[in-house]
Amino acid sequence: MRKDNTNRFSNRVADYIKFRPAYPTEMISILENEIGLSQEKVIADIGSGTGISSVPFLKNGNFVFGVEPNKEMREAQEHILRDFANFKSVDGTSEQTTLPDKSIDIIFSGQAFHWFDKNDSKIEFSRILRDSGNIVLVWNSRSTKSDFQNGYEQVLSDNIKEYKDVNHRNIEDRDIANFFSPKMMNIVVLDNEQEFDLEGLKGRLRSSSYCPKEGILYERLMKELENLFVKYQKDDLISFVYETKIYWC
Repeated sequence: MRKDNTNRFSNRVADYIKFRPAYPTEMISILENEIGLSQEKVIADIGSGTGISSVPFLKNGNFVFGVEPNKEMREAQEHILRDFANFKSVDGTSEQTTLPDKSIDIIFSGQAFHWFDKNDSKIEFSRILRDSGNIVLVWNSRSTKSDFQNGYEQVLSDNIKEYKDVNHRNIEDRDIANFFSPKMMNIVVLDNEQEFDLEGLKGRLRSSSYCPKEGILYERLMKELENLFVKYQKDDLISFVYETKIYWC
C-alpha cells in the first residue's frame, strides 16, 4: 500500500466509525460452512481500519490481528476494541504485515484489497499463511438498482475527478481470481442495508476517501446530495442498499 493511500482516511475517522456499514451476520456461518472457520482459527484482518471487519470474528471467539497502517484509524480500533482480549492491533501493511511466518489460519480483508500492491501482498500472504489456510476478501458494494442509488453514483462520477480511479468497482472477479491462483476463487453475494436521515447520508459520503472535506466542491456535493434525499426519502429516511460480496480461496 503506497504511503499516499495509507493517509487517505486520516481525517475521516469519526465519520467512518459512525456511518460505514457492518457486515451481514450470515458471513460467519458461511465461512464456517465453506472454509471450516472455528474459534481456534487465528485471523489476520488486513487493512482493519477502525475495527468494523474484526468485530464478527472477535465475537466468534477468534484471535484477531488487526493490521492497519494508518495511525488515526489504528488508534480508533484500539479504543473501540479495547475490551476484546483476543484482539491485537498491528502497525503494518498488506505488503509488510510484520506477522510471523506461517502464523495465520485466515487472512481477511474488508473494503481494502483495492488499495494493495497485488504482487507484494501475495508474497507476504504466502509467508504468513499456514499451508491449510484461506484468504477471504469482502466488499460492501453499493447497489445501483434503485433510482436513488443510481443518482448517488451519478453525483460522484460527475463531480469527483478521481472517483473512477479509486472506486473499488475497478477490481473485477478476474483480478481476484488471478490473486488467488492457483487456488480456485469462490464467491457468495449477500444483501445488506443501512437507513440514513439527511445528516447520516452526508456523513456516509464524508467517510469516503474521495470526498473533499471543505470548499466549493464539498458544498456542491452536499447540496446535490440533499436534493437527492428530498426527492427519494420516505418518512425522512433513505435506504442505502449494498451487495456484500464475499470471495475466498
